[in-house]
Amino acid sequence: MRERVCADLSGLPLHGKGTASPTFWGTLVFMLLEGSGFALMIAVYLYLRSLAPAWPFGAPPPDLWPGILVTVLLLASLVPNYCVKRWAGHEDLRKVRIGLVIMSVLGIAPLIVRGFEFAALNVSWDSNAYGSVIWMLLALHTTHLITDVGDTLVLCALMFTRHGPNRRRFGDVEDNAMYWVFVVLTWLPIYVCLYGPSWL
Repeated sequence: MRERVCADLSGLPLHGKGTASPTFWGTLVFMLLEGSGFALMIAVYLYLRSLAPAWPFGAPPPDLWPGILVTVLLLASLVPNYCVKRWAGHEDLRKVRIGLVIMSVLGIAPLIVRGFEFAALNVSWDSNAYGSVIWMLLALHTTHLITDVGDTLVLCALMFTRHGPNRRRFGDVEDNAMYWVFVVLTWLPIYVCLYGPSWL
């Protein structure tokens, strides 16, 4: 059988970045699924609140300082996160390395404060429905924080090895930065649910 070459594609890159990468679409679908989970949990929170004669019931409102500190840290992290995404787009290895180290620290810091935040809720997860729903909201977000910080630490380590600096890894850094924005933005409605009654 005779072969006929239609086009020579050997010059194409092995990995795409942005919307040309399957990882981008996988991350996007993951964010949509996880966002749906957050939305369902917030709906449960609002439903329980609508049934309660007083909210929060059976416990004093949570202490505000841990939630405020976590929010400030997460919002402040958006600036270096944006820079890392741009640097990865330009494949600037030196800046990406520095940025990933900064993002690793800015990812770990909210997790440390989050440990105090659970204690500052002033209610146990098994005390009543209010305790269960706010602990679950905080636990879901904490899981996402841990997931992204873990990914950032792995990417940071890879970028300091010979396996890291390639087109595919720079694309992974961009996708990780996109996911971090999701983690920060999903915290804002959760913050309102947890701490909104304390402000009123």
